[in-house]
Amino acid sequence: MKLNVGDKAPDFKANDQNGKIVSLKDYKGQKVVLYFYPKDDTPTCTVQACNLRDNFSALKAKGVNVIGISVDDEKKHKKFETKHQLPFTLIADVDKKIVEDYGVWGEKQFMGRTIIGTHRVSFLIDEKGKIAHIIDKVKSKIHSDQILECWS
Repeated sequence: MKLNVGDKAPDFKANDQNGKIVSLKDYKGQKVVLYFYPKDDTPTCTVQACNLRDNFSALKAKGVNVIGISVDDEKKHKKFETKHQLPFTLIADVDKKIVEDYGVWGEKQFMGRTIIGTHRVSFLIDEKGKIAHIIDKVKSKIHSDQILECWS
């Protein structure tokens, strides 16, 4: 499924790193960035998460809620959150429903070979639940700047 700016963001219900069920509907009337990433505690994913952590107050000041989503389980998410002191929600999409609904699961190049996995893409969702921006060329070291630029 290919999502575009202006589309209604697909709702989801899944557990976060604390075993709490989280739904996109919980954020109705608020801005949300859903950032999809391949794997907890890998070098590039860690750089991206820490960039969002380090700039979390600037994102919150703009009214932006940050939600990370990968196909790792709750236990891995909790370890990742604790190790890097991440102040935001991490969704465990172990059945791959969310990554498929958002069209970010599929073939990609990794270290010179083709693999199946999660593409690093962020969806910025407005207060009405519509996709306001899609960042498909994520720069992990400055990802928060990319998000803030979209909502400046």
